[in-house]
Amino acid sequence: MQGVFDFSPAALAELARADAARALEEDVASGDLTAGLVDPSRRAQARVLAREAAVICGAPWAEATLQLVEPGARIQWLVGEGQRCAADQVVLQVEGTARALLTAERTMLNFLQLLSAVATKTATYVEAVRGTRASIVDTRKTLPGLRLAQKYAVRTGGGVNHRIGLYDAVLIKENHIAAAGGVTPVLQAAQRVAAGASFIEIEVETLAQLREALDAGAKMVLLDNMDMDTLREAVRINAGRAILEISGGVTLERLRALAETGVDRISIGTLTKDVKATDFSMRLKEI
Repeated sequence: MQGVFDFSPAALAELARADAARALEEDVASGDLTAGLVDPSRRAQARVLAREAAVICGAPWAEATLQLVEPGARIQWLVGEGQRCAADQVVLQVEGTARALLTAERTMLNFLQLLSAVATKTATYVEAVRGTRASIVDTRKTLPGLRLAQKYAVRTGGGVNHRIGLYDAVLIKENHIAAAGGVTPVLQAAQRVAAGASFIEIEVETLAQLREALDAGAKMVLLDNMDMDTLREAVRINAGRAILEISGGVTLERLRALAETGVDRISIGTLTKDVKATDFSMRLKEI
């Protein structure tokens, strides 16, 4: 049950090129004054090192950045997209003019450090629930302008995308329920006005709300901030009628226990919101 964006290679290349062009405009604008000190004919080879173990993610963005600055760059990945690297391992080699490689450096590394961090964190959470029925799911808590890139990184790490935005699926929360007059009325309204949505999901805070939602035909239910005993009882009451998702208060330490309650999905905002960048560096040498 992934979001609606097409993450095919062609679509990824187009997305990455647009993101890279915007990032380069932000960083380079009218020109790289410092790289202008370098002879434009001088060629160099750059090696990108991962300073810590990680799941590599962001190759389409790194390549788009390099190709926009240096169309003739020769690019060789030594660690493939979605593969793990060790600390201090060379993951990428690039050959081109020294000036262009220096201009592309920061933007390229920014994409790699962010997206590899998201993929690595996701992979850690996915591993923690291995053997249970639970999938690890992202949220809309993403960096503005880089949502699709971050959601791609979640997939690369083995996670599942929730809705891409407000336009492709329905997630009915507490305020929607209150404004529409209750659980049953809001579900009825959703079924009328959002027939083309990829899914309709409703958030409940109590077992009574869960029962009402199931009786009203809910197919996906978000169990918000429930304790372990309540979650187990929710799974029992549901009896497989709807997809059950947990949200709120999810930590890596609690993750396995939450998954073992028998829910189907665990959504985690910190996959994309609280990200510590993976440390990469680039080293240049003349050729």
